[in-house]
Amino acid sequence: MRTRTFALTAVTTVACGAALLGPAALPATAGVPVPDTPPDTRVGPARGDVEDPAVSAEELLAEVRSCRQISRGKYRTDANRSKATVPVCGTTDAVFWKADMDIDCDGRRTKACNTTSDPYFQPQTAFQSSRGKPLDSARLPFVVVPAPGRIWDYRKSGLTGGSVVAVIHKGEVRYAVIGDTGPAGIIGEGSYALAQELSIDPHPTTGGAASGVTYIAFKDSRISPIESRAKAERRGEELARAFVGRG
Repeated sequence: MRTRTFALTAVTTVACGAALLGPAALPATAGVPVPDTPPDTRVGPARGDVEDPAVSAEELLAEVRSCRQISRGKYRTDANRSKATVPVCGTTDAVFWKADMDIDCDGRRTKACNTTSDPYFQPQTAFQSSRGKPLDSARLPFVVVPAPGRIWDYRKSGLTGGSVVAVIHKGEVRYAVIGDTGPAGIIGEGSYALAQELSIDPHPTTGGAASGVTYIAFKDSRISPIESRAKAERRGEELARAFVGRG
């Protein structure tokens, strides 16, 4: 859940929280948790070989220059923004939006993400790890999608927890998964770890990017386990190649 959600009224926050997280959300366990991320974790992005280099930001952006809007309306990028400006657009194989990036630091309590570093910290995420625990936003690059609502329902676009997303910022491409949901009227949020990989300030209350972030979510692309960064990167590169006509 994004920190900006709390610009809404307390009543709205309490009422929406349970609905957004869904019955699958679990409270964090006490003590220091055993890391969920498997040994195949990678720090950097997936790269192609010399003969077939990795898909570039420019290639991906060229495919999303025009928008065939699939959302019934547009989203705001922050709770305190009165004007909705961001549509969700669709292609045969993906949906995309261009927005800001606020920082999601919810999920497992860590040195980076906790009630001290983030006064609005919540110890759960809408989707869980393969062990049934909240995701670790400080270690796992993931994207937050709006909860299903009248504007758009991500589930009807072939997306779910673990779906692969290419995220682009200032010429860099990183592959993440859908890992959490946010307010039904707001879009543009990523995990602490995703922000770090894109060289965006990951601080949960003062960090983020005000604009210039493109999210391309690939349909029917769910990986398992959701916490495998290596799988997300490999699958993301495969889908990106097909998306730009190199598959």
